Amino acid sequence: MLDARIKFRHLQTFVEVARQKSVIKAAGLLNISQPAVTKTIRELEEALGVAVFERDGRGIRITRYGEVFLRHAGAALTALRQGLDSVSQERSGEAPPIRVGALPTVSTRIMPRAMDLFLKEETWSRIKIVTGENAVLLEQLRVGDLDLVVGRLASPENMAGFSFEHLYSEQVVFAVRAGHPLLSDKQSPFSDLSRYTILMPTRGSIIRPFVESFLIANGAGGLPNQIETVSDSFGRAFVRASDAIWIISAGVVAGDVDDGLLALLPIDTSETKGPVGLTMRTDGIPTLPLSILMQTIREAASEVARKL
Repeated sequence: MLDARIKFRHLQTFVEVARQKSVIKAAGLLNISQPAVTKTIRELEEALGVAVFERDGRGIRITRYGEVFLRHAGAALTALRQGLDSVSQERSGEAPPIRVGALPTVSTRIMPRAMDLFLKEETWSRIKIVTGENAVLLEQLRVGDLDLVVGRLASPENMAGFSFEHLYSEQVVFAVRAGHPLLSDKQSPFSDLSRYTILMPTRGSIIRPFVESFLIANGAGGLPNQIETVSDSFGRAFVRASDAIWIISAGVVAGDVDDGLLALLPIDTSETKGPVGLTMRTDGIPTLPLSILMQTIREAASEVARKL
């Protein structure tokens, strides 16, 4: 039987602390005091009979019991949110909203074409597209803030409770401005990388481990001048105005390369290739508009795959 001591606030607080990995940050987002968050978590642990968080240095980390409970707590909040959306839809007569998380690799290459196809279907659904690091988007997907994430396949330990549909594969590239000195240099670009500012994917991004392994394998680990960013607008502007080198997924800069605004260094990065596709909760049931959007994303991805 469901323990009557567990209330909505317990689930909401637990999920937010798990997402933020911080009581202080969760308290700020929930607009309640830090002691109130701590008390709520303790009440939840008493009801469950196990600890869901443990100290980790100055911070906290979720326990194995907490990880198991997170999947179910997230599903419960998602179901409740879907119920509220359904009631709201019935009262207002509006189509259900679609909330999509799009990683930078598909934001410029896939989603514009997919949205163009989707709008022609005239479902009149409200669309919300969010970009960001994969870890953040997956947590939003887990708790129901997003219905779908489009991008690279996450690591196995982060895919619990999710399903993945492969659409195509792409690799990391080294992008520079047109006319960059390394484009005309006959030597290996790796011998001169340390002379330039390198734009790196952040540590929370999916491609970061691929990039680090690739650089180490080619004798270029620990480059001194690095800027970490997930902002494609900053990366694009900074590289075009400087001699910086941008290590990024091919899809982010494909249009710039086609237009001649950016160029790719002659580096074989085929070993960094990884799957791109659709990630959903395994317990999720797509609405009709979401199913249509997923189909238009498949069509747009198919067009891209034919050009690769």
